[in-house]
Amino acid sequence: IQADGTDGNCVTFVLHDEDHTLGNSLRYMVMKNPDVEFCGYCITHPSESKINFRIQTRGGLPAVEPFRKGLNDLMGVCQHVLNTFERSVKEFRAQK
Repeated sequence: IQADGTDGNCVTFVLHDEDHTLGNSLRYMVMKNPDVEFCGYCITHPSESKINFRIQTRGGLPAVEPFRKGLNDLMGVCQHVLNTFERSVKEFRAQK
């Protein structure tokens, strides 16, 4: 959903089958981008499993770019956590 009168720098993405787990993590990753002026999300209703994720950028940067970068960065962090966990489990089992 794009705000009226903008060039794609103010967009609300609707994410289905998601909740605070993705919303808050993704918001944190997107807000690390200095070109992002605002980023927030809301759960539309407790009985619905979707979130509205809004991004507003500075300087004509399309909002979809920090959205994609945030998703990719979050996937990288999750992969790092998974690799670290699996390595620790392997080391623990080797000690026994």
